[in-house]
Amino acid sequence: MKKSDVDARSVAVIGMACRLPGASGADELWSLLRAGVDATSEIPPDRYDADALHDSGPGPGRLASRRAGYVDAAGFDAGFFGLSATEAVELDPQQRLLLMTAWEALEDAGQQPDRLAGSRTGVFVGNARADYLELALRRGPEAATASQMLNFRSLLSARLSHFFDFRGPSIVVDTACSSSLTAVHQAVQSLRAGESPLALVAGVNLTLRPDEGVVMTAAGSMSADGRSRFGDAGADGHAPSDAVGVVVLKPLTAALADGDRIRAVIQGSAVGNDGGTSDSVLNPSLTGQTEVLRWAYEDAGVDPAEVDYVEAHGSGSPALDPLEITALGEVLGEGRPADRPLLVGSVKTNVGHAEAAGGLTGLIKAVLCLEHGQVPASLHLRTPSPRVDWQRLPVVVPRALQDLPDRDRPAVVGVSGQGSSALNAHVVLRQADPPRVRVKALRPRRPYVLPLSARTPAALSALARAYAEYLRPGGPGAAHAVRDICFSAATRRQHHPCRMAVVGSSHEELIAALTGTRTGPVRTSEAADRYRAGLDVDWDAEFRKGGTYVPLPLYPWQTERYWPGDGASEDGGDLSTWVLREHARTGFDDGSTLTEIGIDSLAKLRIVVELTKRSGREIDPEEFGRLRTVGELRAWTRTLGAAA
Repeated sequence: MKKSDVDARSVAVIGMACRLPGASGADELWSLLRAGVDATSEIPPDRYDADALHDSGPGPGRLASRRAGYVDAAGFDAGFFGLSATEAVELDPQQRLLLMTAWEALEDAGQQPDRLAGSRTGVFVGNARADYLELALRRGPEAATASQMLNFRSLLSARLSHFFDFRGPSIVVDTACSSSLTAVHQAVQSLRAGESPLALVAGVNLTLRPDEGVVMTAAGSMSADGRSRFGDAGADGHAPSDAVGVVVLKPLTAALADGDRIRAVIQGSAVGNDGGTSDSVLNPSLTGQTEVLRWAYEDAGVDPAEVDYVEAHGSGSPALDPLEITALGEVLGEGRPADRPLLVGSVKTNVGHAEAAGGLTGLIKAVLCLEHGQVPASLHLRTPSPRVDWQRLPVVVPRALQDLPDRDRPAVVGVSGQGSSALNAHVVLRQADPPRVRVKALRPRRPYVLPLSARTPAALSALARAYAEYLRPGGPGAAHAVRDICFSAATRRQHHPCRMAVVGSSHEELIAALTGTRTGPVRTSEAADRYRAGLDVDWDAEFRKGGTYVPLPLYPWQTERYWPGDGASEDGGDLSTWVLREHARTGFDDGSTLTEIGIDSLAKLRIVVELTKRSGREIDPEEFGRLRTVGELRAWTRTLGAAA
């Protein structure tokens, strides 16, 4: 297949973001991987009582391990997404974390959400859990309120499509542990067909209940100490993990034409079921895995012997991992020189098994490996499994950080996912071509406007501090030209109501302006003045020769903890204070109408139920429905309290 034909079918990874154990973003993940960190930890008490369930021996109602991989599931910037405190508490944290992570991925990609609104952008989410909904329903019939309709799993993708006004495909994919990698495959097909011009692919998994762990303990497939030992003789099973990951995909030709930063290229993919080639639907098949591998590399136009590294499914199972390694060795080892073995590793040894989000976690790691030209160690490997014919198969699991081989061509890696649904998935990526380096002009540098904005003054101040740190010597921005930084902030970020703009011709001048330490007259410009005033700016005129998109600091979330039962007594007994704190989506005064601050008819129904419980009185919905302003609400609740 000619390169031009390959490129016409290829898809660019132009942005990505994640929340993983020990890593709140891709850069932190790479630092964790390079350092060989195991980020799993003890089960937090706000999840479930692990001590009451723990028993190292398998048996009914037992949990083998107190350890797994966790992220903060309660922190959320409700105000940014226009949700009240009550709505935030009621909403599945999988949706909350997806909203923030998707925004970060779009910012990383340099895509302005407001300009994408109304487009046929597709959303594909891999997921297999609805723990938050199930926990609510277990609290009894009273917990089965109308708000729980928003926590059905189908709403995971719909929530993103609705918030961003994306009108392309919006799909939740559940093939068990291969879900998110299958979602990548579906997105690639949608982009190739021209159905979607852009796609967000996500994987999300929050383990809020112990049930699956109890089932797997009974089956003897749960790791006793919560650690994944890929390829090791002592591997003893599944080590569960939270994860949220999002990647932004675009046809390669369009990404090149639009000047996007290309982090890696998806050249091909394939999915396939084991069918009847195994003796049980839960038992994996060597035939099924080898077929999907061959299909994926045929789709990519890549000789399997040319692959440099594979991010394996690598679940830590003493039976499944040897089968996977054997399949990789047979397909990718055929025709491979003896002095160039295939490197195979698993991110699950660092962060645990993220189940439906595991494939996307592996894909993000694979992109980082291509960007940095290195493969981190796979942890907990002491004695290679005797179930693998290591002498026959040209496969090596790296035990230390090592460089990808320099072979005078872009490196090629594969990513595998396997589900208990017997659905196998494999994605083929190659290194992106190096970006063109801007030749620095010899003439004196001219000043440029750096525009910053946020939804609140506190977030704007935090963003200014982040940019000052970004621009300092040794910071990520020090490697980029001032013109490109300012160009990217102006043309590749959504502009919010709270604004500031500084002007400078060097990193040092911009830092001084951001921190208020500049000496001498403050530089300004018409564009900066217009921006601060909230007016439109012709950025094309400001950057007449364009610029190169470079990565910038991400939005500084102003998170609070939202969790059932938290903050129940913060209102000091004042019912109106409680109603407004829990249900208002915006600032207000006594003259604000309830509709203006987000208390709509559905919210009023919830409030009536809640006030009935808190006041001990039967509340007339029609009487409450007649309240129009905040002032009227305050007066009405005072009479309610007096009557009580």
